[in-house]
Amino acid sequence: MKRSILSVLFSLFLSGLSAQQFYEHTPAADKWVRKQFRKLSKDQRIAQLMIIRAHSNLGPDHVKEVTDLIKKYNVGGLCFFQGGPVRQATLTNFYQRIAKTPLMIAIDGEWGLGMRLDSVINFPRQLMMGAVPDARLIYQFGLAVGEQCKRIGIHVNYAPDIDINNNPMNPVINDRSFGEDKYKVALFGVQYMKGMQDKGVMACAKHFPGHGDVSVDSHYDLPVINKSRAELDQLELYPFRELIKAGVGSMMIAHLAIPSIDTTANLPTSLSVKNVTDLLRNELGYQGISFTDALEMQGVAKFFPKGDASVMSLIAGNDMLCLPGDIPGSIAKVKQAIKEGKLSWDDLNARVKKVLLAKYHLGLNKKQVISTENIAADLNAKTEEIKKALAANALTVLRKTNDKLLPLLAKKVAYVGLGIDKSNQFATRIQQQLNADVFFFENKDNEEKAAKILQQLDQYEAVVVGFHNYSRRPANQFGLSKNSLDLLNKLQKNNSITFAFGNPYAVQYICNAGNLVVCYEDDAITQDAAADLLFGKINAKGKLPVTVCEAFRFGDGIVYNNMLPLATPESVGLNSDSLHKIETIAKAAIDSGATPGMVVLVAKNGKLVYQRSFGHVNTDRKVPMTNDMVFDLASVTKISATTVAVMKLYEEGKVDLNKTLGDYLSWVNGSDKASLKLKDILLHQAGLNPFIPFYREVIDTATGQPSPQYFVQVPTAQFSHRVAENLYLRNDWHDTMYARILKSRLTAQGKYVYSDNDFIFLGKIVEAVSGMSLDSYVRKTFYEPLGMTTTGFKPREIMPLSTLVPTEIEAHFRRQQMHGDVHDEGAAMFGGIAGHAGLFSSAYDLAKLYQLLLNGGELNGVRLLTKSTIDLFTAYSSDISRRGLGFDKPEKDNATRKEPYPSLSVSAATFGHTGFTGTCVWVDPEKQLVYIFLSSRVNPTRNDNKLGRLNVRPNIQEAIYGAIMK
Repeated sequence: MKRSILSVLFSLFLSGLSAQQFYEHTPAADKWVRKQFRKLSKDQRIAQLMIIRAHSNLGPDHVKEVTDLIKKYNVGGLCFFQGGPVRQATLTNFYQRIAKTPLMIAIDGEWGLGMRLDSVINFPRQLMMGAVPDARLIYQFGLAVGEQCKRIGIHVNYAPDIDINNNPMNPVINDRSFGEDKYKVALFGVQYMKGMQDKGVMACAKHFPGHGDVSVDSHYDLPVINKSRAELDQLELYPFRELIKAGVGSMMIAHLAIPSIDTTANLPTSLSVKNVTDLLRNELGYQGISFTDALEMQGVAKFFPKGDASVMSLIAGNDMLCLPGDIPGSIAKVKQAIKEGKLSWDDLNARVKKVLLAKYHLGLNKKQVISTENIAADLNAKTEEIKKALAANALTVLRKTNDKLLPLLAKKVAYVGLGIDKSNQFATRIQQQLNADVFFFENKDNEEKAAKILQQLDQYEAVVVGFHNYSRRPANQFGLSKNSLDLLNKLQKNNSITFAFGNPYAVQYICNAGNLVVCYEDDAITQDAAADLLFGKINAKGKLPVTVCEAFRFGDGIVYNNMLPLATPESVGLNSDSLHKIETIAKAAIDSGATPGMVVLVAKNGKLVYQRSFGHVNTDRKVPMTNDMVFDLASVTKISATTVAVMKLYEEGKVDLNKTLGDYLSWVNGSDKASLKLKDILLHQAGLNPFIPFYREVIDTATGQPSPQYFVQVPTAQFSHRVAENLYLRNDWHDTMYARILKSRLTAQGKYVYSDNDFIFLGKIVEAVSGMSLDSYVRKTFYEPLGMTTTGFKPREIMPLSTLVPTEIEAHFRRQQMHGDVHDEGAAMFGGIAGHAGLFSSAYDLAKLYQLLLNGGELNGVRLLTKSTIDLFTAYSSDISRRGLGFDKPEKDNATRKEPYPSLSVSAATFGHTGFTGTCVWVDPEKQLVYIFLSSRVNPTRNDNKLGRLNVRPNIQEAIYGAIMK
């Protein structure tokens, strides 16, 4: 369906609002822009749209050349390349001092300033980051890069690279990309961008409209992408749309030939009106600065001389010309184009003013002098810390067939280092800690040496293989010799484990490996992390960001760890054949349309004995369900976040269950809610209204749509609470929602009335007492110590959409399918964080928390609660209901009840909860069982609860109890 013109104009307007950080028109900004603009001659206005090359390692002739261009033409900015921190800072101070108009200083620093400057440590390439499970780490990396840039006077970093690397043979992007998944590329690109821009450094999304599916390097020729426009919309353009919505400061336009965008022969996208003006500006609504990719690259220079490329870039709609080469020639040709009517001064002047406005907001309205004191130390201040975190989170176990190798339990060990001739950090750790014998094989070595190494390895119990120093680029088999590849393959045995230190695409040559870890980088920090994994000091968390072969595909990675070790059902007293009944029940439920798919997990005696996924993620059946998928837990939030938080605060003496709401929340005083006791609230017997449909009040009664009085499509300072895709609630409406709860009528106290409002209040108590938001408190207190990387609120901010299970196609409020936004309308209107709903998790991560509770508050040496606290909260605590404190429990008359709850065979000690979206978790201390069931039974609609009518959850639970061997 085509959008109306008004709709398009509205979206263009809003996309402009999202980039206000650099383009906001304030009286002070506009005054400065007018003042600077009036000083410029016509030639200088053209030159203000040019970024020229600068180095700090090329000597006086180069400095003189740059100096002359600044003085003679008043160019708009410099892009620094190789050099050193002190030299670059000194030159920047000098160049700014001689410039008539302050210079915009840029750098191409995708993996930080170490990419360009000596004595600055490199951060990892983006492909390694694409393996980490938590986007918050990428934001921290972005902050650190922003701080680096700020420290040395850089205003624009040509990053992030948001190309989707869906071509393994890509010679130019490859490990510069976050991977092949558009959702992860977009999410991580947004977080990298936000980190830099939160430090006042302009990010630059590149390479529009997508450089990931090429086999030619645009530095040397013009790559051609033969994809339909629909295919580009579906894949390549997705990250650019997301960064536009998130407020990216600038875009870089690629040199590509894409016939579905522009059929003009040999015309790069950087010079195409159809690409820059029609697609980027008009269709996608991006009005920020667009930089060309370097005009000296052969992707454009092969077909268009320097001055011609400059003119055509501006005609196409670009704002700034990166490395145009011939400055005077370009100026002359631009003036000629204006004379011929191909460009206009009005249009050109508008671009100059846009650039000047950005310069103002980048701080160039004030004199900037860079101190060189301790500059190298300052630039490296956070590199080691962040590199360690990224390495520890990225390591990816692709296959593990020998449990004695990871962690390594053998005594007689050999280490084979491929690609090295002496011990590196990884080899040294293995030598020191295992007294291992070491063997080295360089790429130049012959097959006789390989044969000798293989012969000597027969005497060892275990062999650790380090795969080092291969090329980052796929050409010529990553630079590997035939002898190296032959040896690498022959080393893949049951008693060997291989660690690949470099580009993960290279493991395509050992897809038969029985035990394999991908490490992505080959520096000492990554090697230390790999050694820690080998010795059992850390657990693997990474997932493969790209597909390398049929055996190892995007998203693969074994993340199970020693907090819940794997075991056979029989080893803990369960019959495997009896557990097969779970599959029968699950498939019948899916076939009946009760849910598109589900994940079932069973842990017994502290060991994971069953975890299976069934069906698909969505009703279209395109994506199979996997064990690692992340679900909306609905009311399981009540015990997995709010109740455990209250337990911790109670244990610390900060919360008294016999005190009242008014004792902790001053804003309830004066209402009839102030005197309600926390214990009664935990038991759902305080008399609170069970449910308030907050959303009905914000629906436009004439259209049935969310009212524009309360919602906008793009977040602003006044409308920042995300409710769904392109739907942001007015910030002050939260106060109205709390007022509605306070004014709601109480039911009779002393009666059991299940209420979401009970836990909305409890969530606010956690925040008031802890001084932290609910999501931050539970993450810091529970989820991080337990390595629960998928568990949290607002999951779209920390993990890609491809890992999140969609819920309802909601027709009554948000008018879209919920995907990564909480299903519960009230929790959504509270910004996705509430005490009653909003938590998401995978089954495995959730199991860690409940195994800890089953263990009396400790798991794998991590103690978070005392047994006495757990016993108090999980016991029956009401004379009028089945409830514990926060926790649900079995009906007390289960033995004689027609419909026992949660199932017939559970013990009275059992505790847990169910969730509206089709979830549950139940813990039975007597049987040492943890049972987790996750589904999305509300997809496509909540209105037909087949999952409940078919008793799917209790039937599976009974099948588990039926498998217990007598």
